[in-house]
Amino acid sequence: MLDQKGRDLGRLIGQSSEYQALKRANESLGEDRGAVALLQRMEELRRSAQEMIARGQEPPEAMEQELDELLSKVQVNPAYQRALVAQANYEKLMAQVNTWIAEGIRAGAASPIITLG
Repeated sequence: MLDQKGRDLGRLIGQSSEYQALKRANESLGEDRGAVALLQRMEELRRSAQEMIARGQEPPEAMEQELDELLSKVQVNPAYQRALVAQANYEKLMAQVNTWIAEGIRAGAASPIITLG
């Protein structure tokens, strides 16, 4: 029973406007070669900085400056902005779903009647 309810919930979430907007925004972002290149370079720098920090080294100022410049460029990219907004809206939806689930758990735990449907 729980597995079917979970699948039903997943199907409904997948059909939600928030999820559909997130999917479209991510596809659009993935098609923007300039934004993808910026994000890939940012990820390379982030990984390099983490490795340096793990070794007890301080990332060089030039690395931090490049990361700041890349961030400034990507933040004004319309596809990136749409993806951020869509992600935020989807996260709000999922937070609400989690609240509803928690309410249901509390109600179910307080109920002396056991139901299977």
